[in-house]
Amino acid sequence: MKALLLLGFLSPLYFLGSDTIPVDYGKVSILFKNNPHFFIHNKDIFREGLDTLNQTLFWRKLIRLTPDSGVISSGNTRHMIAVVPVSDWADLNDKQQQNYRDSVRKVHKLDSTEKILFTKGKGDFYKIEDVMPDIHRGIMIFDSNGVDPFYAQAILLIESPGRLQKSPVGAYGPFQIMKRVALKMGMKVNKYVDERKDFDKSAWGASRLIKTICIPYTNAMLEKRGIAWCESDLWYRLLVLHSYHAGAGNVEKALAVINPTVGNMDLIKTLWQTKAGAFGNSSQNYSQLAIASILEMDEAMGYVLSK
Repeated sequence: MKALLLLGFLSPLYFLGSDTIPVDYGKVSILFKNNPHFFIHNKDIFREGLDTLNQTLFWRKLIRLTPDSGVISSGNTRHMIAVVPVSDWADLNDKQQQNYRDSVRKVHKLDSTEKILFTKGKGDFYKIEDVMPDIHRGIMIFDSNGVDPFYAQAILLIESPGRLQKSPVGAYGPFQIMKRVALKMGMKVNKYVDERKDFDKSAWGASRLIKTICIPYTNAMLEKRGIAWCESDLWYRLLVLHSYHAGAGNVEKALAVINPTVGNMDLIKTLWQTKAGAFGNSSQNYSQLAIASILEMDEAMGYVLSK
C-alpha cells in the first residue's frame, strides 16, 4: 500500500495521548498517507488458528477476486475447489453445472446432499484502502462513547467500505443502520435529512446501538445460559457483531438451537452452520467476513505480526 509505514504498537512518535485513548483494545499506531492513524489488531485471530480456516481463506479470496471470476466451493465447509471465470460458468447449462457438482462430490468424497456453490468475486466492493481513513475516525468516536472500537473497525470493513449506499432492506450509511434503529438512537431521518449519511453522527448512533442494545442483550443471552465471558475475548466480540447485524432476537433464536454451555470460538463456528428465524446465510457469514477483512487490512498495511 502506498504511503503506509508500520510504526509499531502505540509508537510514542504518533501516540495521540492517553486522555484520548484511555483503554488499550489492541490498538496500533500507523502512519497512513503521512498522518497518524489508530487501527485495532487482534492476535487472538492467530492464536485461535482462524487465519487458516477454510471459511477465512474463502472470504479473503473473494475480497481480492474481481467480479469477472468466481470460486467454486463446498457450501458447508467453504473448502475452495476451483477459481473459474464467470463467463465459463455461465456458458454451462443447468445440467452441465449439475454434472460438475456431482463430479466434485465424487472426487472429494462428499455426501450427495452437500451443496457445491459458485460465488462471484467481491473485489469491487471491498475497498480496504478506501475505508482506512474512516476506520481511524470511527475508532475515535466509538472510544469517546465508551465503546470497544473493535466494532467500529469491523463494521466499516464489512458493511459499506469507502462508499455510501443503501442496502436492499433499507440500511444506509457507513454503518448500515436501519431507519427505525437510527430514530431510536436519536438520529434524524426524514424526507429532508438523513443523518445516517453523516459519518460522525452515524458512528455515534452505531456505537450507542452497540452500547445500549447489542452488548446488554448479548450479555443477557449468555447469563441466561450460565456462560461466563470477557468483553475483550474475540468470540464475545464476534457474538456482539452478530447481534448488531442480525438483531439480538435472531441471535437468541440461533443460540436456542445450539444450546451452548460455554463461550468460545466453537460457539461462533457453530453459529456459522446454524439457521433460525431470520438468522440465515448472511448472518452466518458476518463474523467470517469480519475475520477475513481484518486479516486483509493487516496485510494491506504491510506488516506481519507474530502469531
